[in-house]
Amino acid sequence: MSRWRFAASIARRDLNRSLRGLRLLFLCIFLGVATLAAIGSLTAAITSELASRGQILLGGDVQVSMSQRRASPEEAAAMRSAGAISETIRMRAMARRPDGGAAVLTELKGVDSAYPLYGTLTVAGRPAKAPPPGDVLIATALAERLGVSEGARIRYGEADFRVAGIISDEPDRVGEGFTLGPVAIISLPGLERTGLVQPGSLYVTKYRLRLPPGQSPESVVRDLRTQFPGSSWEFRDRDRAAPGANRFFERMGQFLTLTGLAALIIAGIGVSNGVSSYLRRKRPSIATMKALGATSSDIARIYFVQIGLVTMAAIAAGLAVGALLPPAAITAAGDLLPVKPGLSLHWAPLLLSAAYGLLIAFIFVLPPLSRARLLPVATLFRQDVGEGRRLDRRTLLAAAVAIALVVALAIGTSDQPVFSAGVLGSASAVILLLALVGWAVRKLARAAPRPKRPLLRLAITALHRPGSPTVALVVALGLALTLFVTLAAIQTSISAEIAQTVPERAPDQFVLDIPAEDRGRFEAMVEQAAPGAAINIVPTLRGTVTEVRGQPPSQKQRDQHRFLFGERGVTYSPTLPEGSTITAGSWWPSDYRGPPLVSLDAEAADVLGLKVGDMLTTSILGREIEARIASLRTIEWETMGFNYILVFSPSALESAPHNLAATVITDVAGGRAITRSVLAAFPSASVVDVGEIIDQVGTILNQMAAAILLAASVAIAAGIAVLIGALAASREAQTYDSIILKTLGATRLQILFVQALEYGLISVLVASLSLVLGLAGAWYVVVQLFEFGWRPDWAVVLATLGAGATLTIGIALAASLPLLSVRPAAALRDL
Repeated sequence: MSRWRFAASIARRDLNRSLRGLRLLFLCIFLGVATLAAIGSLTAAITSELASRGQILLGGDVQVSMSQRRASPEEAAAMRSAGAISETIRMRAMARRPDGGAAVLTELKGVDSAYPLYGTLTVAGRPAKAPPPGDVLIATALAERLGVSEGARIRYGEADFRVAGIISDEPDRVGEGFTLGPVAIISLPGLERTGLVQPGSLYVTKYRLRLPPGQSPESVVRDLRTQFPGSSWEFRDRDRAAPGANRFFERMGQFLTLTGLAALIIAGIGVSNGVSSYLRRKRPSIATMKALGATSSDIARIYFVQIGLVTMAAIAAGLAVGALLPPAAITAAGDLLPVKPGLSLHWAPLLLSAAYGLLIAFIFVLPPLSRARLLPVATLFRQDVGEGRRLDRRTLLAAAVAIALVVALAIGTSDQPVFSAGVLGSASAVILLLALVGWAVRKLARAAPRPKRPLLRLAITALHRPGSPTVALVVALGLALTLFVTLAAIQTSISAEIAQTVPERAPDQFVLDIPAEDRGRFEAMVEQAAPGAAINIVPTLRGTVTEVRGQPPSQKQRDQHRFLFGERGVTYSPTLPEGSTITAGSWWPSDYRGPPLVSLDAEAADVLGLKVGDMLTTSILGREIEARIASLRTIEWETMGFNYILVFSPSALESAPHNLAATVITDVAGGRAITRSVLAAFPSASVVDVGEIIDQVGTILNQMAAAILLAASVAIAAGIAVLIGALAASREAQTYDSIILKTLGATRLQILFVQALEYGLISVLVASLSLVLGLAGAWYVVVQLFEFGWRPDWAVVLATLGAGATLTIGIALAASLPLLSVRPAAALRDL
């Protein structure tokens, strides 16, 4: 302990003189920890708020959903025996002004008198319940789009309603999931007045249950499944009230956390360079202490305490900023977030960020500290030597343990350990590859013939001279340029996917809930309203896969493919649907009337291990249909047409009650004419403008891209810090070169030109590798994570690469400018 007290005393005395040299250490650790703490705290705030408000977001303790039907008296009685019950019916419907103004697609929600079981429906800031049969409550967005206010009248289907108020808060809004339009709430009797609910109409009925105290949702769900084993119900409980939102924020938070961790690892290289530079300036002090009897252990303790104090200060500052940023981000996000978390500290992400910061600092501080303590006194007094010694076994073992702890933390705290391991492995592999390239550049520069031009010869010699920062510069420039390329490719690919692929191939309108018996009338009406419009009409039903090869789907199979989870759209067709290509089996004849057959998406079949000839059982409108897989097919999802995973033979479903849906390709004027004609003739139909869907999806994707850009910007900042650290570590050698060149008559401009040539040669050598690495990372994010097409704008990517190279070279030259003002006479006296 006396040794540690002595070391602490010397360390504090030295730190009181100046923190110069450790500022880069502070900055790198601060950036990484603040990023991780902010991302982790924001994710924890949102997901914990979703979990704590489960009953309100769901609207009950248990929710039972069913499509295209309401519960039978026996089913309703069974649910009512479990607790208080509330029934809602939700469907897409067109809202219009009675005077024939614009029509707006909305989410129409019929509620009973018990709604909501939890939370409060507020209208203009006042609590409200289900409106009378002739009234409607509407969202602010709907009021603005229709140009109506309280007291006005709007029409749904065959009925007119008075706007009784503007909705301030719909308590179960987040639990309802993604919607295509603003919400409107009417009573269940009011919904009956509209005539929109008909056999075959697309609607979802939800029953929310409020359980008695002590009753577990799991037991209720289990009992209902036992009583009605053949039902196609979808259950949800208060613990997963908004699974889509929860899953999105957890996975996005995990991805951004790993991005921040990669940035912290990159910053660790800057830490190593900065500490190396600091310890190099401390060589006279170290040599003096060793000459006076200090041991290598004493030296290690002194500078370990110094670096540890600065590291702890950086971590504390990073945690403070990381804890304070989420409330500011939540306030700035406004209505973009599904919930509004309150101000609170989330200790788990803060502690995890601190642990990452400590471990990364320890890993990258240990090598230069070990070299400094092992150098002999005679070597320390010579200023023109390199590092001189390899790392000892104890240092390597300690660093390996710290690396193992970082990997264990990243994988152990992740829901997707394979993905986390892949991100960490990729970041480490990129750094190692760049370091090997830097080593190869030094070897090639040493072996290259000497040019006749003296400035070029000096630039090439600088790449391999003793103390050359070539390896560190290659790593720093390579990381920065790789990140620039990655961001440019991601942004341009996402923009191209939205702006080019979808509008080019997608239909202009979806028309839903067309009565099946009026197909010919609908086609004639569209042709009259928009001559030449392309129409594709398909039957629409909903169904749940209940058995795969005669066995209920396992939880593993449900997790592997979402089409096994709950109800999904199904259809039938005598011919192969547009946008599909058969990969196995064959399509049934158009006049086929035999046992039920089904065509399955090839990707889903591959994930589940299904093949042609296997049996699938699907529950549709309460009827179990066992069908043999006749074919597998690939689906062009990006067309945004009617792409169904399950397509049945006509004889299997055509007798079931159902409606039709259609896609229409036309111009803007034709779309407006079709909307007016269809809604006048078919009040129950809904018209979906594909442009609005694309705008919504584009907004979401742009927000995701912006989040990735923000997190990656920290990585770029870390890369620049690495560059600055590399330059700081080589400042002594650069100062020596500058003095010698000035003594021999070189001008400041010539010295600067030599350094620009040196950095330019490195950038040219690294640019191609950075382009490949950056494109590989962007491809993984775009194709594997987002499942989009690969469409980078090559001109933008290459321009970004050039601009990034120019920026990094400019930063390097700016950092070298102070060296030009060093006076040879004064500097030579200090050498």
